Amino acid sequence: MTDTNADTRPRAPARPHQRSGSTWRYAVAGLSASLVGLGLARFSYTPLIPALIAAKWFSASDVVYLGAANLAGYLAGALAARTVATRIGAVHALRAMMGLATLSFFASSAPVSFIWFFAWRFLSGLTGGIIMVLAASVVLPHTSAARRGIVGGVIFAGVGLGVAASGTLVPLLLQQGLQQSWYGLGVFSAALTLASWWNWPAEAKTDAAPSHQAKPHHASPATLALLIQYGLNAVALVPHMVFIVDFVARGLGQGIAAGSHYWVLYGLGAIVGPLVTGHLGDRSGFGPALRAAFLIEAAAVLLPTVSTAPASLIVSSIVVGGFTPGIVPLVLGRIHELVPHSNEQQRATWSHATTSFALFQTAAAYGFSWIYANTGGDYLVLFALGGGAAVLALAIDIGLSLTARKA
Repeated sequence: MTDTNADTRPRAPARPHQRSGSTWRYAVAGLSASLVGLGLARFSYTPLIPALIAAKWFSASDVVYLGAANLAGYLAGALAARTVATRIGAVHALRAMMGLATLSFFASSAPVSFIWFFAWRFLSGLTGGIIMVLAASVVLPHTSAARRGIVGGVIFAGVGLGVAASGTLVPLLLQQGLQQSWYGLGVFSAALTLASWWNWPAEAKTDAAPSHQAKPHHASPATLALLIQYGLNAVALVPHMVFIVDFVARGLGQGIAAGSHYWVLYGLGAIVGPLVTGHLGDRSGFGPALRAAFLIEAAAVLLPTVSTAPASLIVSSIVVGGFTPGIVPLVLGRIHELVPHSNEQQRATWSHATTSFALFQTAAAYGFSWIYANTGGDYLVLFALGGGAAVLALAIDIGLSLTARKA
């Protein structure tokens, strides 16, 4: 038993000294998983795009669609995560996905064919979707309510570490060759997988209860709105997530090195972002923190449409990078506020939120790829659409708040 009522909500109890000593070990395992499955498996592809085109592995349009394949895989992973966890256990699923992500790097080291590369980009996205759903649900039941925001921030800081690592490692690895870059990423991913292997909570396998065992639960309007807002937030992130390096490298004619520098800034923001937002959510409440996040994010996504000066691009890259994983602990915390008494309903709602994010993100990635191809590579249209999605998310939040006040 734990010492407070808030701490007794998780079904898997832990003694106080286990809470203080083991929580951070579990969080670091979660960080490693998000680093491999999201930070590397997804985001290391972005700084490789100009090199893939220059090496004539694929055409410019093919490379963009290959990037979208990862997002489609992410959607499939989000949908399959709870079923996979039920079949083999959440911890086994997390370990398997980290291993599959590692394998995808080595498999991508040669342009066998478009279909081959597409399949592995899809599978790397699948690992990210499953890790996104399961990592937090494995760790947070072993975390006190007062620290859920910051612990969630630590878990998803792995996304930013992966972005920063790919932005610094990829240019160095590319000096050895494109094939060697994929090998290097695979070795790094393998090391993280092995290092985190035994650091997951032993009792986490029981956390993945079959969804049909949960009592019927009708989501509130606020919860449904949150799912839509999280999806719109995914749309807002796509222009930077997929296009920022290529925008700087080829759109602005500054070259791959300059594009990689902005990607590193994006990654640095992504490291700090979830820690800051998680802390703010713990301090001020996740509802107000989420509203502020939508406002700041909208301004940052739209900034390149106003100015492409270095200072503007720096601010935009850092802030959007910060909210890429930084929105996650806010949404997780908001779910715990809206569904406060049922761990299973919290897990189900988080799974639905991740699916919403993946669905909107995949649609935006393919839609933006089509717009990019049919506008002659007009990047600014993409940033404008992304910023509009963040504004719409904020408008939904404000509208819901005003309706609640009138009621």
